[in-house]
Amino acid sequence: MDPEESSPVTGHPRRRHTVAAVAAALVAAVLPAAGPASAAPPPPATPSGPAASAAPAAPAASSESPGSAALDLTRAEAQWIDRDTVVWQVTATAATREELVYAPRGGLTVRKGARPAQGHRLRLAPASLTEAQRAAYPHLRDVPAFTVDERDRGRARAALRGQVAAVQRAADGTPLAATGVQIPGVLDDLYAAAAVRADLGPVFAADGTPTLSVWAPTAREVSLTLDGRTVAMRRDGRSGVWSVTGAKGWRGKPYRYAVTVWAPSTGELVTNEVTDPYSTALTADSRESLVTDLADPALAPAGWASLKKPAAVELRRAQIQELHIRDFSASDPTSRHPGEYLAFTDRDSDGMTHLRKLAEAGTSYVHLLPAFDIGTIPERPSDRVEPRCDLPALPADSPRQQECVAETAARDGYNWGYDPLHHMVPEGGYASDPDGPRRTTEFRRMVQGLNGIGLRAVMDVVYNHTVASGQDEKSVLDRIVPGYYHRLLADGTVATSTCCANTAPEHAMMGKLVVDSVVTWAKEYKVDGFRFDLMGHHPKAGILAVREALDALTPERDGVDGKEILLYGEGWDFGEVAGDARFVQATQENMAGTSIATFSDRARDAVRGGGPFDADPGVQGFASGLFTEDNGSAANGGEAERRARLLHYQDLLKVGLTGNLAAYSFTDTSGRTVRGAEVDYNGSPAGYAAAPGDALAYADAHDNETLYDALAYKLPPGTPAADRARMQVLAMATATLSQGPALSQAGSDLLRSKSLDRNSYDSGDWFNALHWDCRQGNGFGRGLPPAADNRDKWPFAKPLLTREELRPGCAEIEGTSAAYRDLLRIRTTEPEFGLATAEDVQRQLSFPLSGPDETPGVVTMALGGLVVVFNATPQERGQRLPPAAGRDHALHPVQAGGADPVVKSASYDRATGTFTVPGRTVAVFQRR
Repeated sequence: MDPEESSPVTGHPRRRHTVAAVAAALVAAVLPAAGPASAAPPPPATPSGPAASAAPAAPAASSESPGSAALDLTRAEAQWIDRDTVVWQVTATAATREELVYAPRGGLTVRKGARPAQGHRLRLAPASLTEAQRAAYPHLRDVPAFTVDERDRGRARAALRGQVAAVQRAADGTPLAATGVQIPGVLDDLYAAAAVRADLGPVFAADGTPTLSVWAPTAREVSLTLDGRTVAMRRDGRSGVWSVTGAKGWRGKPYRYAVTVWAPSTGELVTNEVTDPYSTALTADSRESLVTDLADPALAPAGWASLKKPAAVELRRAQIQELHIRDFSASDPTSRHPGEYLAFTDRDSDGMTHLRKLAEAGTSYVHLLPAFDIGTIPERPSDRVEPRCDLPALPADSPRQQECVAETAARDGYNWGYDPLHHMVPEGGYASDPDGPRRTTEFRRMVQGLNGIGLRAVMDVVYNHTVASGQDEKSVLDRIVPGYYHRLLADGTVATSTCCANTAPEHAMMGKLVVDSVVTWAKEYKVDGFRFDLMGHHPKAGILAVREALDALTPERDGVDGKEILLYGEGWDFGEVAGDARFVQATQENMAGTSIATFSDRARDAVRGGGPFDADPGVQGFASGLFTEDNGSAANGGEAERRARLLHYQDLLKVGLTGNLAAYSFTDTSGRTVRGAEVDYNGSPAGYAAAPGDALAYADAHDNETLYDALAYKLPPGTPAADRARMQVLAMATATLSQGPALSQAGSDLLRSKSLDRNSYDSGDWFNALHWDCRQGNGFGRGLPPAADNRDKWPFAKPLLTREELRPGCAEIEGTSAAYRDLLRIRTTEPEFGLATAEDVQRQLSFPLSGPDETPGVVTMALGGLVVVFNATPQERGQRLPPAAGRDHALHPVQAGGADPVVKSASYDRATGTFTVPGRTVAVFQRR
């Protein structure tokens, strides 16, 4: 037994039920079910020379497959995956010996031909990974394995609190290969079972006494700096948690941890002063954590305890508006709190008035882009620098606007916020005072404001990467447990496939942070849903652990019903984890049947045309005129190619309208009977969902060009503003009238433009602001979009930005919004649009005119007693359904008495069963 082991940290009563509910799931998700690797005796010597390798042949060198062994301690090519097992791409022979060498305070060096500086040794022997280990580490299954000599295993904990190297020596002791060691696996094996049950951060006892705890198993020392003094902390040997119990007078005090730890990125023992990863409050710009109790009545706005929420809406019926907090009000002259949380308390502002109209029409949730503490906005307004140019005076196609915005982008008040710094504290840049816990009260008032107009609140959460790693000033996690919280490639460098420093939620304590953070927002801030950024970089087991933890929350005990909380995310499959390379991912196909939705790109691309990364943005789709209104782009191909692609897009759209069901059977445009999973989407199945609600439909979101801007590129340049508005409504309808949840970017119903910017994450208010008053325009023609992400599109953008037909007026803007609200009313009042099972969809939904004679540019859907015709062509189209003949149908009363005068001319001929719909129109008919 390790002499450092002691009793595990006990949970505080106010959190223990939540921790216990998921601790076992988190440990099971990251630890193999079986024991250590089995030792293999070295092979016998052969007459021709030294013994052959006992390990499998090395795979080809790549970022995930290290090349030939070298003497380089700056790399970490060996991986210590549990207390007994190391994997390392070296060839072991009878003439070599392998070992782990550790030095408590560092100082290990290695040079060719010389013995390395001496440290303590853990002897290794060639071994084979067990099947459980191979399942837990599939990317390492073919890498040579070594088992730690059982005589040395008791010193594993001690070794991990200093520098660790893997060394291969010749018979005379000289090094043949040496490398640093990756340690997340062994840390989980040694500490996770106890650590995941620990309460971290500030936790208050009933008498108001705080205990501060931080997980730092590899640290030599950890102390608390508070009130200008240093307070010692106690280490629990079984969990690796350091803690200290303070006095009631600590409440509200700023603090940091001083962590003395070996830092591989610098190659030395360092003492880092760092904020608490489990902070509940912060000073401005996240300089210090605050000893804050979120249950303090002083932080609760009036009515918080008795907050009445709008009725919960099941995920499959949810209609979601995606909204950035600053976009919402920064340019709204009627808001008293522009750019702040409190803008959602300005009930009579233009922005709140518009949200109220959407709620009355059927929108159920507002999805807020990241709102927890981020690392890329100066939180004090006095520290910000805004563009100095006279932006409105510049020409619509000028590059000067983007130059001015770029000059101050790093110091202005704008960023989307996908740069997390602290995961359990609201961002201070949206608070009236960022210096202290006022941000907590104001975030809660924002939730109250949204709930008060009939909307529930979803948070966009980012756990797949952090803003920094290593010894960077904005690296919190990695300066406490270096090399643990981030996903490392085979050479020990941090993976960056998500754009920044990728985290590793497959590791137990990163998975715990995800669960604890989500539960905090659900309980303490009454958030009603969570959207996971790049969810495919998470293990499926980890996201299911989040679901389990939320389901355990009850109104009686926690003040919220966790079962009502929505979960959805981006299930994209890419990067170093692609294809379940390291674990079973939370990707589109893998999440089917879990009641956790993933964004579906299938119908999105079919409706818009092409894909987000096309070299020519003029590639057309169903709602942008492919085949029916040629825009002249060579990227669309010849007439036959355009027609064939449009018909295939229509099949993709049909699958999308079913909720992307894999098993849904229908006749495709070739006349074949196919299932949704058999329709091709760039080599993947179009249908992947097991039930309605598994896939989330959308035509645009914050990523890539807005829907209006995409149509600006794709519709023929001379298309009048009124026709552009109609195509916008039709494109939005394909998501709104599908089975399952649908999301729309805020302002799309107002023809929102970002002046063709496809990645406006740091483009400032000038390109991003929402304009609720149609007299302010829709944002088009605010200059060429920022060069960093758009320069290759400038030759396409520049001719468009000055065209008058691309500047809609109030008639087009207000008409689009009103027509969209009509569709929302139909969607949310007709039960057929929220079918519960795949069997219900198969029975009630059909595409009666699908087949080789299908009209290009028109999709007709029968749904229970409804018939929906999507006519994307410029001409009026008649759709004859013989089974409908003799039955009475009429335009749905919402549209018949609604805002769009054109759709009112849609008609039905009872004698022939023909539904006639004007061009560029979606019409819903109801059986009478």
